[in-house]
Parts: sequence; structure tokens; C-alpha cells
Amino acid sequence: MARRRLTLGPTLGPTPGSALGDADVPRAELSPARPLGLGPASGPAAPIARVAAEAAGAAALQELADSVARARDTGRMVLDLPLGDIAPDHLTRDRIPAEDEDMSVLRASIRAHGQRTPIEVTPLVTGNGTGNVTGLIPGNAKGTLPYGLISGWRRLAALKALHAETGEARFATVQALVRRPETVADAYVTMVEENEIRVGLSHYERARVAALAAARGVFPDEEAALRTLFASASRPKRSRIRSFLELFHAFDDILRFPAHLPERLGLTLVERLRAGGRDEIAAALATAAPETPEAELAALGALLAPPRAAKPAPEPFRPGVTLETRLRGRTLSFVLKGPGVTPELLEELRARLG
Repeated sequence: MARRRLTLGPTLGPTPGSALGDADVPRAELSPARPLGLGPASGPAAPIARVAAEAAGAAALQELADSVARARDTGRMVLDLPLGDIAPDHLTRDRIPAEDEDMSVLRASIRAHGQRTPIEVTPLVTGNGTGNVTGLIPGNAKGTLPYGLISGWRRLAALKALHAETGEARFATVQALVRRPETVADAYVTMVEENEIRVGLSHYERARVAALAAARGVFPDEEAALRTLFASASRPKRSRIRSFLELFHAFDDILRFPAHLPERLGLTLVERLRAGGRDEIAAALATAAPETPEAELAALGALLAPPRAAKPAPEPFRPGVTLETRLRGRTLSFVLKGPGVTPELLEELRARLG
């Protein structure tokens, strides 16, 4: 029996070798079959894999953007800020500005190696598209500037000095971390803690920042400022800082180098002040007119040194011999002077004392 070839119907599309050519035949992955009953196709549909890849990429980019925003908002991203965008007097500085050897060393280090440690700043305004100040933190003397300095005054001052001296662009910006303290009091605490850790403040500087912060209304009074700013300090230490508050109120406009005042000398000065010696101390400093910290300390030391006991007058011991007695602690000394002091007198005294 002869075999017949079964034909199901006309072929869909051109046959191989036809005039349309194989190149014009749509590929399956480019023109997927449409379900029955959906009507004519309006165009090629995007494959699922490509849609999924684009969605994953968009999600990754959004996550990266969110991470960068969180790092910036939480102060974990170092920014390069123009020097002129920062208000250095946003807070009353705890460290008294002074040109000293440490400042010269800091400038030399930044000149040679650049800034190693970022400063800390806080935003002072919130942008509303009009340039108006809408989020000013109380106590800012430069309300139109974007940022206020929290810590790093010496680094900021060193960069400003280097930029003014050299004009180099590398000194025109400062590396900074943006902090967002909830209150101005929190900003003061951050400033004090940073300086205590890095360099350490003198008792006078501690008392000064507490007094000025209370005067600006950051704290209800000086006692509250002491308790908040130096919460980790021991009670005896806070008591000593409290004593230096008296020096600040009495001599802040008189002392030229108060940050160099050591603790013991400062407490002695407080005792003299309580005894009514303010005018005497002020007059002594005015007379000395010290030009250096060492000269000021020497003037105060001479003023506060206990008076020397008058030297006792020699007593006549015998003709031609005087006697001087000296008692220092548990040591009693007798000094004989005069032409009558002879070897014979020495032997006589030995015999009597023996």
C-alpha cells in the first residue's frame, strides 16, 4: 500500500526559501505568542526578566540614596564645607582663644598633612526655597550662615589662617560632620566633652563656659549649667569649678591669661577674694601689666605668697657673743656669733650639753 503524507493545513508564515527570507521570520523570544481572545497585539511586550532587573536596580539605587541620606543626617558622613559657611560663635566657646605653641604646631601639621580630624557643626537654617531663616537655633550670632560650630574651633581657626596666608584652595574648605542635637544644651555638652577628651580645659575655662551659657539662657542658672556640662565630673571637681566661677565674675576683665591659671593658685586667689582682697589683686595686676602668662602667674604668686616671718634679733649671750635661735619644724638651731666665739667656748658648750 502506498503511503500518503498528512497535511494539517496551510503553514503560518513564509516557508524556507520563500521571497520573505528566513531573516524576516520573528523569533519566539522577541514575539511571544499572545493568549487566545486578546485581540491584535499593540507592540512587543518587555520580557519579565528585564522588568525584574530594572525593578531591582531601582530598588538598589533607592536603598543607596537612603543610606547616604541617613549617614549625612546622623553625622556619619564627612562633608567638605566652605569656611565662610560656618558661624564659629554659634556657641560661647569653652576654650579661650589664644595664640600659643600648640596653635602653631596645629597649623604646621595641617599645612604638611592636611586636616586629619573633622570638626562638628550643626545646621542653623532649614531651606524653604526662599532663602529665609526658618530653623534658627537660639544663640547664633550669624543667623544667615548655614552651619554653626559645635567643636573644632582651633582646627577651623588654623585653616582660616592658612587660607589667608597662602590663598590655596585646599585650605578654603573644612572637613565636617553634621550633628543635629535636640537642644542647644546638648550642643554645649558635645562641645565640652570633645575638648575635655582631646586637650582638657582649665578650671577657669570650665567655669567661664558655664557662666556664659547660663547668661545666654541655655540653662536656668549657673548651677544647672555646672551639673549638665560636667555631669561626669566628681562632686569635689564640680565644687572647685564652682569656686572658679567667683574668679570669673571678679576678674574676667582683669586677668589677661586666665586659662593658664593653675588650680592651686586659683583656689588661693579665691580665698583672698573672699577675704575682701579684690581691689588689692586688681591693683597688683594693673601695676605688673604682664605681657605673658608666666609674668601674670609670677605677679599673682608674689602677691599671694605668705609673708616671711621676721628674722629674730640676736640675743646677747655673753660679752662678745650673740645668740640666734631658729626653729624649723622639728629642728632647733642655735647660732653663736661674735669675736668671743673661740675653741674654748666650743669645748665649754660641749661639756655643758654632754
